[in-house]
Amino acid sequence: MATKQKKIFGVFFREKPAMMLVHLLNANNHIYASNLAKLVDCTYSHVVKILQEMQKAGLVNFEKQGRLKVLTLTKKGQEAAGYINKVQNLL
Repeated sequence: MATKQKKIFGVFFREKPAMMLVHLLNANNHIYASNLAKLVDCTYSHVVKILQEMQKAGLVNFEKQGRLKVLTLTKKGQEAAGYINKVQNLL
């Protein structure tokens, strides 16, 4: 995404949480909070805090697999991420 596009996108959305949803939408494999933190260039603790808020809003689920928690989007989360992705591509 070009710099000008990133700047205007950031005006409408908080970049990190929005990009977390988009990365979860486009993920081909299992994704964990630590992976997501690297993808959006954020600290692990900040990502977990945002994910907990997203879980309360019904956007993401945590599925425990052994010691790890796999992140998945709910139907509502998929829809929201899809719209964010469309807006990002429009800008």
